[in-house]
Amino acid sequence: MKKIIFTDKAPSPIGPYSQAVLKGDTLYTSGQIAINPATGELVTDSIQAETEQVMQNMKAVLEAANMTFENVVKTSIFIMNMNDFSTINEIYGSYFNEKTAPARETVQVACLPKNVNVEIAMIAVL
Repeated sequence: MKKIIFTDKAPSPIGPYSQAVLKGDTLYTSGQIAINPATGELVTDSIQAETEQVMQNMKAVLEAANMTFENVVKTSIFIMNMNDFSTINEIYGSYFNEKTAPARETVQVACLPKNVNVEIAMIAVL
């Protein structure tokens, strides 16, 4: 059986998907973008602010499943401009212990939902 994970501390899904699905001990998250869940507004002041909001949204989803970033085993980062990678990586990296950081891929894409600059998805295990 799968369990649907939802928290109002992260943006509500806009379509036929869940914030995350827990199957057994494994959590599969949908990609998070920089929507402030309190206001419903996009955070696009800077790539730093945008990335921080994405990570805070992901933190809320993990917490709703009784997990932390320490449970994350794999991340996928989608970015509009590879020139933003070092800034995104610095903020992303501040959420992980470098010695136990998850596997990861980072890819540049042509377009993301709502024309955001970064989207991050994760897989975590209890």
